[in-house]
Amino acid sequence: MASRRNVNYSRLATDEDDGDYNYSDGNFVKGRQYDPRFDYTPKSLDKVPWKSILLALFLLILGSLLLFLSFFILSGHMGGERSQAYGLLALGILTFLPGFYETRIAYYSWRGATGYRFAAIPDY
Repeated sequence: MASRRNVNYSRLATDEDDGDYNYSDGNFVKGRQYDPRFDYTPKSLDKVPWKSILLALFLLILGSLLLFLSFFILSGHMGGERSQAYGLLALGILTFLPGFYETRIAYYSWRGATGYRFAAIPDY
């Protein structure tokens, strides 16, 4: 494939109307108006998504149960075949990891740790 080496580039025109927003009084600044979409409201970010937290706890408990069952089957303390244990191990990992992740975010958000907010948990 042939490429062009001698391409003349030209600068784009700059917008002379790049003013900053004046957030204090809501007036126009260089032709722009205050936009409330960019407001930081901490109370809206601290809404607790209870359904998501309950789902995360359910996934954490179910994943732990499946991991323990697979461990008991693999160690011979419970009856069952190894293929059943590997299936339970895979399902246990798939349910434990998201449950642990979301529960950890919810716990640290509840404790008020820096960098953790309830807004990081999707609300269903």
